[in-house]
Amino acid sequence: MPARLGTLASLRTLDLGHNQLTSVPRELGDLTALSDFLYLHDNRLTSLPGELGRLTRLAYLNVGENRLSELPDTVGDMRGLVELRAQHNRLGSLPASLGGLRSLRELWLRGNALTSLPATVRGLSALRELELRENAFAAVPDALRGLPLLRRLDLRANRLRELPGWLTELPALEKLDLRWNEVPDDDSTAAALRARGCVVLR
Repeated sequence: MPARLGTLASLRTLDLGHNQLTSVPRELGDLTALSDFLYLHDNRLTSLPGELGRLTRLAYLNVGENRLSELPDTVGDMRGLVELRAQHNRLGSLPASLGGLRSLRELWLRGNALTSLPATVRGLSALRELELRENAFAAVPDALRGLPLLRRLDLRANRLRELPGWLTELPALEKLDLRWNEVPDDDSTAAALRARGCVVLR
């Protein structure tokens, strides 16, 4: 993509998905009027420019189906994000700055290599939906403890053997998907969640 793309000062939506891009110019950060969607999914990106953090008005960012091993630290500066999709990459960790996304409602991280989440995720007070399917979690991340609005938690196809008792303290949890893990049928936390009306799939 040409660097002059950054001169489109009034652009609100940009869709570059489903191409064969191996990089995007740092001048994308100059598109500070982007307020709706930025689609970079289904390309061959191995990194993202830190300048994306300047897109503070952007609501929806999709960088899924690439070859990213990390997200830039500046992602936490994108305070307008409501939805972040980074599924099917090669992420082994997430930046601590992620916890600064106080407006984030949906976070999609399926198909990466995550084993933990940064403690700052506790700051995602607006988060409603979290997809952690097909990662390498051996335990439910403690960083999720206390999230007040989390409704759906997808932990399918990880390495879980038990559930922490604090899951019952998540006041808004409506659906917990545990399929393709090794959590026993008689897990007491799962039973307590079901008793209060939460759908627990396993």
